[in-house]
Amino acid sequence: MTQTDPLVSTQWLADHLNAPDVRIIDASWHLPTSIRNSYAEYKAAHIPGAVFFDIDDICDEDSPLPHMLPHPVKFSSRMRKLGLGDGSRFVVYDTEGLFSSARVWWMLRAMGHEDVVVMDGGLPKWVAEGRKTDDLPLPPRERHFTVRYHSALVRDLDAVREALATGKEQIADARPPERFRGDAPEPRPGVRSGHIPGSRNVHWATLLGPDGALLPAAELEKRFAAAGIDTAKPVICSCGSGVSAAILALAMARLGHVRTPVFDGSWAEWGSREDLPIATGET
Repeated sequence: MTQTDPLVSTQWLADHLNAPDVRIIDASWHLPTSIRNSYAEYKAAHIPGAVFFDIDDICDEDSPLPHMLPHPVKFSSRMRKLGLGDGSRFVVYDTEGLFSSARVWWMLRAMGHEDVVVMDGGLPKWVAEGRKTDDLPLPPRERHFTVRYHSALVRDLDAVREALATGKEQIADARPPERFRGDAPEPRPGVRSGHIPGSRNVHWATLLGPDGALLPAAELEKRFAAAGIDTAKPVICSCGSGVSAAILALAMARLGHVRTPVFDGSWAEWGSREDLPIATGET
């Protein structure tokens, strides 16, 4: 892992749009309560050369939990068919600005591809700057993708339980405050309201500026500290289903903590287990 910034600007991508070693990924995804169709939006307008990465397809279909990391063999197969191979820099973006692109950035790194960055501000910033979009399908051109699974970037339920018991890792929850407190229902049926006892709420939206771009490092430090998270100590990132948690991991990477893990099952797993404790309120 390198200590470089995990994001690039729209200008950087515009300057490297035709570079032979750069591959562009549209990682757009929306909450299940949304009526938006990410793939339809991709077909209507995407950055030239981008392929569509569907986190609800490139997942563990045997798990009852949403879009969990797939088996490495499946992941490698899907990457090959998308034309995403070894030796390329992957630039990921989404139609929200900075949301699900962080999840795909984390997935790729968990599967061993280190040369991956997020385009800061996403498609909204790209379009606002008057840059070109495309609606043309890409001809398939398979490339070899080698998986090297990095377990250090992934936490499961047992690991989170251990973190709570030992206090060795802090837990940062990226969900909106009303869901963290338990004041609002979860978007998925059968999932209780509240949060993991001892976790802290770092709402992902507070880490972004008004243009949808990730805040500078000094501001990110302030946001984490205000939530009670010491970024100098190990952190596990959680959220509703492992999507916005990756935004926290991306922010931690900007601060130089490149191996910050994500609780893949997140609250969708914890909150659906009646045998696990929950907390409500601010803490």
